[in-house]
Amino acid sequence: MESPAAVIATLAASALVCATILTLTVTKIAPAVRLATLGVEPARVEIPQASLGALPVTDTMGHSIAGADQGPERLMPTALPPMAPGRDYVLADPVIEPRPQDPAPTIIAGRPPVEAVPRPAHIVALAAAARSFTDPANVASLRPEQRPFDRAVEEAVIELAVASPLATSISPRPAARPADLDVTPSPTLVARATDPTETVTLAALTPDEPAALGPAFDRSANACTRRLSREIPRRAGSAAGGQAFIASLENVSGTTRDAAIAREVLRGNVPAFLRDLAPVTFTGVLPNGRSAQVTICVTPDYLAVGSDSDFVRVPLGLTAAARIAEEFNMMLPTTRMVDAIYAQADLRLSPSPMTPGSQMSSTTYFMRHNATVEGQRQNAGGRLGMLVSGHKKDLVLTNRLSSAPGRVAIYGWHRPGGNPIQPLSTVHGAEYADYSHGIRLVSRTAFVNGRAVDLQDLLMDGTYAGLLNSDGPIGRPAIQIASR
Repeated sequence: MESPAAVIATLAASALVCATILTLTVTKIAPAVRLATLGVEPARVEIPQASLGALPVTDTMGHSIAGADQGPERLMPTALPPMAPGRDYVLADPVIEPRPQDPAPTIIAGRPPVEAVPRPAHIVALAAAARSFTDPANVASLRPEQRPFDRAVEEAVIELAVASPLATSISPRPAARPADLDVTPSPTLVARATDPTETVTLAALTPDEPAALGPAFDRSANACTRRLSREIPRRAGSAAGGQAFIASLENVSGTTRDAAIAREVLRGNVPAFLRDLAPVTFTGVLPNGRSAQVTICVTPDYLAVGSDSDFVRVPLGLTAAARIAEEFNMMLPTTRMVDAIYAQADLRLSPSPMTPGSQMSSTTYFMRHNATVEGQRQNAGGRLGMLVSGHKKDLVLTNRLSSAPGRVAIYGWHRPGGNPIQPLSTVHGAEYADYSHGIRLVSRTAFVNGRAVDLQDLLMDGTYAGLLNSDGPIGRPAIQIASR
């Protein structure tokens, strides 16, 4: 037993025995143990001897297991037909008889029929008439009948008519306007009153004083007298006419031309009719709920050089215009003032634009435009001293000047109907001026309910600024820019 061959033989025999035991355990003993735990004996299968060509088979295959769902039983044929080489065989399906306890199936071929409800006769008639509107008889026959007469309602209307002669049983329609009725507004001249006082005293703003806010305002009073333009020097008899003076500036432009015009204006070479300031009135409700009437005094036309018989309207840059306004104790208007001037003007002239280009700022161009405007005024029958508007754009005072240093604010040139050609703009530099620009001056003295006040104070005051300016109170920096 000590030889290697004997040891190897012994190990091989032991391995074979172990494999046999393991095979028997897996195939025989383990299934029996599992079935025993379920309480089922293993089925004993006996295979009978079968002759060639016939195989007896029981009616059912398999045995049920207690407690398990077997499902429907599968039927099998009792015997197989003889099989011969090269032939096909078809097995007939077994006939399944329904179980007596199962109910007979009910088959529904489709949804039950639904009886359609016929359309009403009048709907059918309306549809037919809609297809034949060309026949008036069809339409007339389908019109609704008149509402039944109710005597009680008629008696109530009669009683109401007796109580009030304005009551009617039907809604009255306005009568047509007579063909010969003339509704064209005719221009009217505002009569200027004589100077009521020798001096004007500015009052402090006291919006909360009851005495300062009376309900009745005298709209016919004209406090815009020559006293408010007395800072304009008297025109010398030797002063040059407007045409000759502007012709002398034909070869200059920009700030050089502005300086020459400003010197001439500050010497008093201004037409006399511009010294008669025109009133423009604003009436509204203040934030505190009280009503107020504010009157400003403006030059009746744009700034011009010369005399009443020989004058030329002059455009200016912001610096020159602000200097003249400051020297004359005046200021530039706001956009709302420009709108009010146009609305209350005695004479409205239509804009007369000229061909745009670099020549727009030339002296020749604004002289030609002045001649065009004068022709319009004379053809319309306008007299000097009337409040005229619509023929120029305005240099205006606005809060935008504070956020756009070195710029000029331009607005206006209203079309017939009141819409301005030029919305508020600050695209041009402060020294820019062309033929379409005009300088309208407004007196620093304004009137609140008949009391003289400083217009600058009004524009900076939160209570009154809303009446005079579209963007609220104007800050002092903007006023200083437009008045330096």
